[in-house]
Amino acid sequence: MPSLLAPQPQGVDDRELVIEAGKTEGLYWRDLWGYRELFYFLAWRDLLVRYKQTVIGLAWSVLRPLLTMLVFTVIFGKLAKLPSDGAPYPVLVFAAMLPWQFFANALSECSGSLITNANLVSKIYFPRVIVPTSAVVVSFVDFVISAVMLGGFMTWYRVLPDWRIVTLPLFTLIAFAAAMGAGLWLAALTVRYRDFRYVVPFIVQFGLYISPVGFTSSIVPLKWRLLYSMNPMVAVIDGFRWALFGGRSDLYWPGSLASSGVVLALLVSSIWYFRRVERTFADVI
Repeated sequence: MPSLLAPQPQGVDDRELVIEAGKTEGLYWRDLWGYRELFYFLAWRDLLVRYKQTVIGLAWSVLRPLLTMLVFTVIFGKLAKLPSDGAPYPVLVFAAMLPWQFFANALSECSGSLITNANLVSKIYFPRVIVPTSAVVVSFVDFVISAVMLGGFMTWYRVLPDWRIVTLPLFTLIAFAAAMGAGLWLAALTVRYRDFRYVVPFIVQFGLYISPVGFTSSIVPLKWRLLYSMNPMVAVIDGFRWALFGGRSDLYWPGSLASSGVVLALLVSSIWYFRRVERTFADVI
């Protein structure tokens, strides 16, 4: 008869699972690290699917913001002659398209991510937040590619950043938080209410025109600036321009702080709601 104290075979997980009041939430977030390979797999798979059988591949991540930049430059810069705060208008628009395209792509990918992975969600256990998070990371790859293109534009137009460039990672982090917050909300809501699949394109299109992408926030009257800054992308876009253009672009600090506060509230509330309804995903998906 084999000894009960015999050593376990190599590879067998000998961790103890203790079910105790108040420990569930902590175990959930610890599981995120344990399922990191699934996260890598989902992100890599989405990247392959996005560019599979495409003619120009990753160049699509450059063409979309580039074409939008050309349209906005002609309409707002040439025809409407809106101010550019001393920066070349194409660079002004492309610097805004960089975080906006990341946010819009993440929103579109996150909203249907759980539905797309319905078979996975309904069959096995893993922290469901991995699915929309991997969609955001895939969109961030496009962001990095477009950032290289922006560097080329800035070099061509001789727009050199100053010390403010060190703050760019902070505004990138705010953009990531905004994308995660809105993405988690839409991912959870789309599982229960499939109509949100049709609402997301409208949100993206509407948001493009009410965000300071084709123009600067300075054209908004001062009495409305704080209210306008309730748009979570205002702090991100204004922050990118402020960090990249040196003294050519001013930052409205009260509005930026208010917009950043909205982003934080969006992220915290989305995590709370996602965790609240997550246990029902497998039943209703």
